[in-house]
Amino acid sequence: MQQPTQGPGERKKFTVAIEGCCHGELDNIYATLAHLEKVEGRKVDLLICCGDFQAVRNMDDLETMSCPVKYRDIMTFYKYYSGEKLAPVPTMFIGGNHEATNYLWELHYGGWAAPNIYFLGYAGAVRFGGHRIAGLSGTYVAQHYHMGHHEKLPYDERAVKSAYHVRQLHVHRLMQLQQPTSIFLSHDWPNLITRYGNSRWLFSKKPYFQKEAERGDLGSPPNQQLLEVLQPDYWFSAHLHVKFPAVVPHRQQQQGQQQQQQQQQQSPDNGQRATRFLALDKCLPGRDFLQVVELDVQGPLELCYDAEWLAQFMLNHDAL
Repeated sequence: MQQPTQGPGERKKFTVAIEGCCHGELDNIYATLAHLEKVEGRKVDLLICCGDFQAVRNMDDLETMSCPVKYRDIMTFYKYYSGEKLAPVPTMFIGGNHEATNYLWELHYGGWAAPNIYFLGYAGAVRFGGHRIAGLSGTYVAQHYHMGHHEKLPYDERAVKSAYHVRQLHVHRLMQLQQPTSIFLSHDWPNLITRYGNSRWLFSKKPYFQKEAERGDLGSPPNQQLLEVLQPDYWFSAHLHVKFPAVVPHRQQQQGQQQQQQQQQQSPDNGQRATRFLALDKCLPGRDFLQVVELDVQGPLELCYDAEWLAQFMLNHDAL
């Protein structure tokens, strides 16, 4: 990873594939991308996974994954970690609620989990193709939100769960970003998002979601705050194992340079600036687990540091 120094190349567009819950199915996900290229001629430049990645290197890592013992499986990440296989596409992921907690804590600030596979960290922002991609790992639980990360090895049953719960510090850091965000990633949904999509269809598929949604409990209040402040072009989530699109209009531009963003995503109804939200399913046959989008090339087609994120991260480092 490097600072973006070169200008846009000759290509005008690049392709990003977004995947929902990975659950360690890297072999199948990469095979799906290869099939997409073969059938449609669309080569993916970047793969993004929205949590439950399960970066399990060995059997010891499985012991720190919050999951019933009967469902624990080493899956396929270890092949890419060991060098047996190389990820054919630059891959980025955030954490969910089924992760190798010990390994992701080693990469708390973000880093290469394996060759060509990058973990965005507990919260983070990078650039690809000149576009900011930011994200927040984990899921929201109110009782742990204002705590620091107190967990330490060896994890007990409670620590394995609390380690992946979102903390206010991470949200605060993301809220400081002023420059435009093209893509934002979260594992659980913004808690009011069902108001902006076809909730009737959603509740017909998942009836037990309705009461939670009506109470405002289906999802994360901090994610909703980030959505309203950052106003990204796209927001992708996973966690609930169902595909759900929504368009969230924004009444005003964010302050600073975001007011001058050239490529605004528009609501088809009234011309307001809007965020296009999409939740995706998990990687299984016949499920809606993958979405492809195209973005304009505005910089190098490789992962680059985000200077503003690094600057504000340094300012808030003592709060950790």
